[in-house]
Amino acid sequence: MITTKYFNYRQVLNLSGFHLIWISLWCTLIAVLFHFFHWQWMTIPWVPVALIGTAEAFLVGFKNNQAYDRLWEARKIWGGIVNSSRSFASMVYAFDVKNEEVGTFDLEDRRKKIVHRHIAWLYAFREQLLVPTEWEHISTEESHHHYNINHRRNRLIKAGFPDYGRTSLFLNKYLSEEEAELQSKYKNFATYLISQQAKDVNDLKNTKAISDFNQVQLQTALNEFYGFQGQAERIKKFPSPRQFASTAFIFNVLFIMLLPLGLVNEFEKLGDWGIWTSIPFCITIGWIYIIMELVGDYSENPFAGLMFDVPMLSICRTIEIDLLQMTGETDLPDPISSKNGVLI
Repeated sequence: MITTKYFNYRQVLNLSGFHLIWISLWCTLIAVLFHFFHWQWMTIPWVPVALIGTAEAFLVGFKNNQAYDRLWEARKIWGGIVNSSRSFASMVYAFDVKNEEVGTFDLEDRRKKIVHRHIAWLYAFREQLLVPTEWEHISTEESHHHYNINHRRNRLIKAGFPDYGRTSLFLNKYLSEEEAELQSKYKNFATYLISQQAKDVNDLKNTKAISDFNQVQLQTALNEFYGFQGQAERIKKFPSPRQFASTAFIFNVLFIMLLPLGLVNEFEKLGDWGIWTSIPFCITIGWIYIIMELVGDYSENPFAGLMFDVPMLSICRTIEIDLLQMTGETDLPDPISSKNGVLI
């Protein structure tokens, strides 16, 4: 998530620098051919170019609206996880039935185990959402072992952050050794952790540590976590329809390729110097359309591990701090701070 008030120039260049280069070269090439080689035949009237540009603007606008909806829905899902996590932990520590057969220390250990497992679920779930899919930009980096432009750009777009592949450390901290080792045996380890939570909550009911009604309330909270997980997985595993994304990109390239062919003829009316004036105007217009395309293209995948994402690590850390305070712990981790104007 970008935290600066404005999208700074460095972030813009990291996102569109390569495109700015080829647009500049193309617009300059057309002006040179028109002026020095007198290729009048390659110019086209401005009207069809303007019509294509208008159609492309509508299509890109639709694509960006859909991308924003996906991004905002993802943020609402994690906002729901924050609220439900606090409610769940508070219920775990508030529900109690006076039963002499359940020792105070035993009950406290059970409560802490449940809360710690929930924190482990947060980080395990986050890691699962960050696994690249074939349509995400970051997957280009993962699937190629050699250095390429996409590799460098994705690294820059990650704003210098490391991959934060530290989930195993969190699991070892908040889970027993036996339970942490089970991660490799389950394709969806986050789902397994919630199922274990349900078993422990049911054990509390069977041992009369909590009432039947309390168990129902806690199970309802666990069901909410299943719901949030499924909603996030739907966004992660179902891409924005590629027919819209592909046609928007193709039309954008077509418009930018035709743009100097229409502009150079119009600017020639100003004189010989007008031909060269067309270059910066052509670059500016093409760059604006490219930026509109890229903003939607990168925003449509809110769990891709880039600077446009929902800041899941920061949210997990916030929940972790809140839940640890509920357990009475005082040695708390620091909140995640933004770096280079990006919060992850």
